Amino acid sequence: MSNTATEPQAAPARVATKRTILMCKPTHYTVSYRINPWMHPEEPTDTSKAVEQWQSLVDVYEQLGFDISYIEPIEGLPDMVYAANGGFVLDGVAYGAKFQYPERQPEGPAYMDWFRDAGLRVAEPVETNEGEGDFLLIDDVILAGTGFRSDSSSHEEIAKVSGRQVITLKLVNPNFYHLDTAIAILDPVPDASGRSNIAYLESAFDEPSLAILRERFPDAIIATEEDAAILGLNSYSDGYNVVIASRATTFAEQLREKGYNPIGVDLSELLLGGGGVKCCTLDLHPVGTDTSVARS
Repeated sequence: MSNTATEPQAAPARVATKRTILMCKPTHYTVSYRINPWMHPEEPTDTSKAVEQWQSLVDVYEQLGFDISYIEPIEGLPDMVYAANGGFVLDGVAYGAKFQYPERQPEGPAYMDWFRDAGLRVAEPVETNEGEGDFLLIDDVILAGTGFRSDSSSHEEIAKVSGRQVITLKLVNPNFYHLDTAIAILDPVPDASGRSNIAYLESAFDEPSLAILRERFPDAIIATEEDAAILGLNSYSDGYNVVIASRATTFAEQLREKGYNPIGVDLSELLLGGGGVKCCTLDLHPVGTDTSVARS
């Protein structure tokens, strides 16, 4: 009699790719206003602790061989540490951010000045958008969030700027007000099977958006509410190593099952401002530098 039992499929080999990123030291970090559900200005924050935790993230990135640039923090802009919101960079073009809330609006010009100084061509935004917080590149397609911060009209604008297909996804849970709090890009470039994958939180999206995600990413990791509640999905991957919130233990197990190497860091102080690993990390996507490096 033949054995008809289905053999478990081995996870595909994962390959790390060198990443080039922009970060901002939380020198002036504090929570002095409330523009998201995580922020409670009546409760104290510890700037020194935030700097120490941020430095631990930098140390991990350095160990992974990332190319890191830094923008100078500006006094009076405590959320500037969340560099991912500063814009979206692709093919040598930086699409600038235009923040919704007045408290963060000066960050947009500050980041655009840095992009210009770095030799990037800057596309100044007309529409409200919050950079890589709501724009995530995967498979030469941009997943674009709306519902709380970035206007859907910015999706048309970034499509013209980038020349890429843009897929609109609507967020419906105010705790996950940016796309990068509800989706993690696991493969910056396609894996050995020629596909790229994500992890996401189902309850963060409306039904039409869920239908898109389920069709495009049938093998996606579905995050737990518990891990998402500590911004476990706000992570950063090089294709093999995935830097995540250290308390997102179930997510770490899910990643290992898929062949990734989760690396936990504690950014609990920065979580008080509504940000995590990915919020602190702006991918510069330089042309021609997605070269493979040895797995750690």
